[in-house]
Amino acid sequence: MANYIVTVQEIIPRTHNVNSYRVSKPSGFEFVPGQATDLSINHPDWIKEKRPFTFTALPEEDYLEFTIKSYDDHEGVTHRLRSLKTGDTFEISDAWGAINYQGEGAFIAGGAGVTPFIAIFRQLKRQGKIGNNRLIFSNRTVQDIILRDEFDQILGKNFINVITRQPTTEYFAGKVDRSFIIKHLAPLDGHFYVCGPDPFTEVILNILKELGANAQSLVFEK
Repeated sequence: MANYIVTVQEIIPRTHNVNSYRVSKPSGFEFVPGQATDLSINHPDWIKEKRPFTFTALPEEDYLEFTIKSYDDHEGVTHRLRSLKTGDTFEISDAWGAINYQGEGAFIAGGAGVTPFIAIFRQLKRQGKIGNNRLIFSNRTVQDIILRDEFDQILGKNFINVITRQPTTEYFAGKVDRSFIIKHLAPLDGHFYVCGPDPFTEVILNILKELGANAQSLVFEK
């Protein structure tokens, strides 16, 4: 797998702890919406600290974009990203990943797990193929919702927010659990795209399987 050095061209704040990093695009670089890359900060102290991040721009754009949540509870890669500026550089690998659009269905995301779905929805919008695709997006608070206005504009009533730690909210307050899935996603037809922290993904996939979802309809990072 090849490696490339790319330059940060723009940093766009998205939430209180999420930024989009737009970087130069290597000549001939290809990816499919939903795919990721192994990325590291091109600095002697950080170059070996590879982390998987998803492409959030469209393949036809003349730049690459990564929308990344920073975790400030430890001195890690995402925390370090907060100190970067335009002109700094990353090292990235070729694209990889199992998540890609396979047909209409429900996208279920936990927090920053929504990032593989960003480019997918942007592409579907550009192609006029949003159809009846739905996004179930679970976050701790309303302030944590990434690209809320954009998803609302793309999906309208099919953008369903679930807030887990803010009792007073205009959205559904609770969790994406068995009862929620039965109420909002039955009958379990179409595809199910699932991404989030490992425990979140495991729970959702198990519920879907128990409720009879076809294993071939489940799209997730294996």
